[in-house]
This record gives sequence, structure tokens and C-alpha cells, in this order.
Amino acid sequence: MLQYKLYDYVCIYIITNVLTKGKEAMKAKTFRRGVHPYGGKELAADCPIAFLEPEAVMVYPLSQSIGAPAKPVVKKGDRVLKGQCLAEAGGFISAPIFSSVSGTVKAIEKRLVINGSKVDCIVVDNDGLDEAVEGFGEERDAASLTGEEVVQIIKDCGIVGLGGAGFPTGVKVSPKNANDIDFLIINGAECEPYLTSDYRVMLERPDELLLGIQALLKALPNAHAMIGIEDNKPEAIQTMTAVARIDDRVDVITLKTKYPQGGERQLINAVTGRKINSKMLPADKGCVVVNVGTVFAIYEAVYKNMPLIHNVMTVTGEAVNKPGNFDVPLGVSHSYVLEQAGGAKDNVVKFISGGPMMGFALGSLDVPVVKTSSSILAYAHDEVADAKETACIHCGRCAKNCPQRLVPQLMGRAVKAQKIEDYEKLGMMECIECGCCAYGCPAKIPLTQMFKLGKIQLREQNAKKK
Repeated sequence: MLQYKLYDYVCIYIITNVLTKGKEAMKAKTFRRGVHPYGGKELAADCPIAFLEPEAVMVYPLSQSIGAPAKPVVKKGDRVLKGQCLAEAGGFISAPIFSSVSGTVKAIEKRLVINGSKVDCIVVDNDGLDEAVEGFGEERDAASLTGEEVVQIIKDCGIVGLGGAGFPTGVKVSPKNANDIDFLIINGAECEPYLTSDYRVMLERPDELLLGIQALLKALPNAHAMIGIEDNKPEAIQTMTAVARIDDRVDVITLKTKYPQGGERQLINAVTGRKINSKMLPADKGCVVVNVGTVFAIYEAVYKNMPLIHNVMTVTGEAVNKPGNFDVPLGVSHSYVLEQAGGAKDNVVKFISGGPMMGFALGSLDVPVVKTSSSILAYAHDEVADAKETACIHCGRCAKNCPQRLVPQLMGRAVKAQKIEDYEKLGMMECIECGCCAYGCPAKIPLTQMFKLGKIQLREQNAKKK
């Protein structure tokens, strides 16, 4: 038998632990729980971004972000230019809206939008001349800008979060404790199935993304930028890692492919280990999270003097003739964008704006593309409509999947019984409406929809009490 001395044991222990820690460091970071739905990204992932021309008539809803609707600064009959402000911010949590074409204001009237409601919209007849406001697209010396000036440009250019609900970015990147922010997290996870627009932006516009990140770091002087990308996007990880080497304040973090890895709370937890809840802001934990698409918009605003007037969308799904990624001027209709992708196949049964987990089912494609529009998904089979709800079998899969560690089974029971006083006790306000519970439910109970309704009821009750 081979005999070891104490020195040998120490060496073996050190080598074993170093190798083990090295492997741990190489592992993709993630959060606990979540689900692994079919990705579907292969349909459009290899399609380069194609630029779309605007339509003859452009529609700009005044509500395109969280907060107050924008207030029109033009009237019917006015001639407007590309890049001109059509509506100013309607409050502190709001964002201005700009024209993506030159033309004449045809009307300010209520029009149908993505969520099925009718809101006030500015309608512009495109004259096809593409005449822009003075200075539009001109290079700016960003190196001389202060952090405060960068934030003001972001606000003035109407930039909002392009990866989710559309929170005004200028407010997000100017927290009261700006000097205490130590992590600027760039969300490149794109965890929603089928969507590939952020992936293509990372592949095709990495230098511009780095400049956008550097502009943000002016506003958050003590922050270190971490670009989080899921490990099903190795080319994007490689491309952004090569660019990040230029700046020692920027790193790329590999994330495990899992839904909802791109959720703000889950992303913060995966990258930093920190946890936040519904009563906290990311800034309370020293973090600011910005989506990849938003970073590119910041680059254009800061370096090119361009307001937010276009966005990259994915048009995909088994029922799309030619899936792809398109740079789309804001204000065109979803039906127009779909036409540019070759239209839908005869077997289409459902259209979704956004991803299949958190997107909106479209009742009509004659609705305008807005700042937060990320995709058009065409299904040949509607599993949700075909699903037949049965009684809960108490299997616990909903709780096992929930990234917020809630017990959806009990929450669902409270909603059905209308026990509003129990909603908050069960943590309903911590629900991020990701759909993981409903996705794994063998009884096909529409839990996510129930919780959306429950949260509305709870907010209304709390408002009455106040």
C-alpha cells in the first residue's frame, strides 16, 4: 500500500480544492427553481438584422411606458420632422415620444393598441421625404459629458426599458444613491423562448454596446458593469467578452439557460447573490439593471444625437413564412412587420406580442409597434386554448417551479374563494407573473392569470383603505 506523508496529504488537499473551486468558478451562474421550456430560438437566431422602411401612415400611442402618458406638443395639421418631439413627458415617471418620419399630423385620436384597449394616439401621414430635425444623427463628443448630462440626454431622448415593462431609463439610472451603486448589470439573457433580437444586437453591434455601457458608467461612477448572457448563446458570450477586454470596468458573466433568468430579481441574484423583493428597488441593493436593447438606444442618444424612434424585433414561430430579426421604425403596424417577414402560413392559429411566457395574445395585428414591442410570435397550435382545466391534484409542481419561492396552489385557492385579506399574507405581491407555475401545472389551472387579477384586487383594496 502506498504510504503518504503529511506533506503529501496537504498537497493533495490543496490541489483538489483549487481544481474544485476552479470548476465551480467556471459554472454558469443562476437562481434557484425556474423552468426549461422549449427554446425555439433556432428559427431566427441565424437571421441578421434587416432594416424596415416606415409605412404611409404612422401611429404613436401616448402611453408607451410605465407611468403617466405623454402630453402632445403638436396638433392636427402640423408638419413634423423625423426625430421631432410629438409629445412631452407627462410626469416624473414618463417619457417623451418622437416621430420616426417626416410628414403631417393627420389626427390625435383613440386607436387600438397591443393590450386590446384604446388609447390616445398621434397619427402622422408619412410624406416619404425623411427630413430630420437639425442635428439628428450627428456625432457628439461623449468623452466631455458629465454623468448628469448623460442622464439628461437619456431622459430627453425618451428612452425606456426595452426588455420588459418600459420603465423610463433616465429615472432608473439616476437613483438618489448613485455613488453607492456598485453593479451595473446588462441583461443579455433573453430567456423568453423564440426571441433572438438581443442576441443579434450583441453579435452585430458589440462596439456600440460597449460605448453605451461606458456612457452609463459616467452616471454610476462607482459601478462595475456585468453583462449577463445565457450559455445557449456562446457566440454572443465570445463576442462581448472580446469587446469587454477593452475596459477593465466591464465583464461578461455566463448564466445558465433557464427561465426566467432574465427577470430583474433573478438576474441580480444570479450575478451578485443579492436578493430583492417587491418593496425594494434594485438600487437599494447597489444594483441597476439595463437591457441590451436599451443600452444600444443609449449609445444612439449619447453619441449620435438620436431619440428612441426604432427598435429591433423578432418575427418568428412555426407559422411564420420567413422568421427573422428586423430593425423597425416605431409607429408601423404589426401587420406591416409580419408582411415583411413573408406573412403567416395558412395554419396560423394565434399571434403573440412578446414571448410565449409573458407576452400578450394579439386580437388584431392592426396595432402600432411601440417602444417595448419585442416580437411577433405566430403559433400553428394553441396549447393554452386547447388545454382543459381539471382539479388541482396537490402535486406541488407549481411551488417547485416558482422562482419567488411562493406556494401558488394556496394563492390560487385564495383567489377562487375571493379571500383578498389572505393575498398579501401568501405573498401575492411578490409574484412576478412569469408563468412558471402555470407552465408546470398538470391540471392546466391558469394560475398566472388568477394572480394578475388577485394583485389588481389587492391594490384596489389597499387604495380604499388609504
